Amino acid sequence: MRRRRALMAGLGLAGAALLALGAMCLGTGCGELGYYRQSVAGHLDLMAKAKPVDDWLADAQAPDALKQRLTQSKQIRAFSVQVLKLPDNPSYRAYADLQRPAAVWNVVAAPALSLQLKTWCYPVTGCVGYRGYFDKAQAEALGAQLRAEGWDVSVYGVPAYSTLGWTNWLGGDPLLNTFIGQSDAELARLVFHELAHQKLYVEDDTMFNESFATAVERIGVRLWLQQHGDEAAREHYRQGQQRRLDFRELTLRYRERLAQLYAGPLPEADKLAAKGVLLAELRAEYAAIKQQRWGGFAGYDAWFASVDNASLGVLAAYTGLADDFERLFVQQGSDFDRFYARVAEIAALPKAQRHDTLRATPSQRTGDLRGGNPHPS
Repeated sequence: MRRRRALMAGLGLAGAALLALGAMCLGTGCGELGYYRQSVAGHLDLMAKAKPVDDWLADAQAPDALKQRLTQSKQIRAFSVQVLKLPDNPSYRAYADLQRPAAVWNVVAAPALSLQLKTWCYPVTGCVGYRGYFDKAQAEALGAQLRAEGWDVSVYGVPAYSTLGWTNWLGGDPLLNTFIGQSDAELARLVFHELAHQKLYVEDDTMFNESFATAVERIGVRLWLQQHGDEAAREHYRQGQQRRLDFRELTLRYRERLAQLYAGPLPEADKLAAKGVLLAELRAEYAAIKQQRWGGFAGYDAWFASVDNASLGVLAAYTGLADDFERLFVQQGSDFDRFYARVAEIAALPKAQRHDTLRATPSQRTGDLRGGNPHPS
């Protein structure tokens, strides 16, 4: 396994761009230079706004609410090293206020009659099923261009930022205003997920990487809440996980129905019409679940309002193998060192064999290890 890629979690560029920009014209021509330039500039701007958590805590002008969240982040970061055996490095030990609602914006696209995501390839970061921008307008401009070409397109903000540890020499990936205000469990979930990417990352296998990080976050948050959460926090997280599980099961059923439709013998026009019917049914079923099971919780409204092949296609990248990783964790005696070692062995296999090996992990009693999709998109 080669770990020479960098990642912005859900984005796909950043730290490696800092190293690779000088070689881009040699490797791919200069047509992409503007894209790499915005990636480097955005990353450097983000790093320039970051300062150590302890400096914020010592700042008399810093709001008390922010200090409380940063104090909690230090406890979460220590837990990530001591219990989850995640990397002990500068990442998530500094904080930056970007004064915007997302760290980056992702563009994902899929054909009108397929759930297979369009990919973009880079000399250092490999091929990924998304293209990310620090500027929302640039992301929306690409989305509009792809829609004009006939693609289904989703453009969405990403709160988290990770470079796989490539920029730890610059101070690491910082905590951000885009997620610092979340609940303790959600803050822990995000930090554990991003650090898992720094623990292990496989070139050109988004499903493996995101599913691994999703499994680590699920296991980690449950352990965190067992040791540090009160009953109210555990119940709040349980409700959120149940909604994620409902979301996952609902969208999986419709992904399967759409995949069958697209692979079938109907003429293209009939497939497009049937697609519209299925998506309308999906939205209607969501509305019923929202009222009957979630007490009117509206956190997924925006996602369902614009659901298409792109937004459905990206879901599989985050959770397609997550349950298999959780079973593997139990198989390895719920021991993180053994688990990571076994994952590294599997990661070294060819991609198809890698996935098959994970899926063949025998089921064992997992207690509360099951969890739902952590990301609406």
